[in-house]
Amino acid sequence: MENTVREKNGLNALIEQILKFGVVGGISFVIDFAVYSAIIAVFGKAKAVVMVAAFFGFVISVIFNYISSMKYVFVHDENMDKRKEFTIFVILSVIGLGLNEAIIMGVLHIYDMVSFLHSGIIWTYKEQIGKIIATGIVMIYNFITRKIFIEKKD
Repeated sequence: MENTVREKNGLNALIEQILKFGVVGGISFVIDFAVYSAIIAVFGKAKAVVMVAAFFGFVISVIFNYISSMKYVFVHDENMDKRKEFTIFVILSVIGLGLNEAIIMGVLHIYDMVSFLHSGIIWTYKEQIGKIIATGIVMIYNFITRKIFIEKKD
């Protein structure tokens, strides 16, 4: 019975943590998406601009995400030096950025190859659609890797 109570409390804590991660991630996404979209709106939709926009949106949101995640989502490991913690966070985020960029480019490549996607609203917003798909996948990666490599272990 004691294990069942502990498992339920652990499950409740995990669900609460995932919800907090979702809120922080949602705000981070809004920051990322706004920067990304603003750069594209100002400088155009050339693939190089899209990649630069993705980079800057991602970097600005990662800074916000680190501060918020360590304050509200993950339990800081007192035995881990803050510089080491931030370095691990940045390394994981850079890998996430690579995934983000690759997924966006993959979606744009699919759009280029599939002729029936070449018109209408889904063509007009293909960069944003790619960004949304990439964000969903990278969000899952971020939660799992931060839980494994940054959060305090019991």
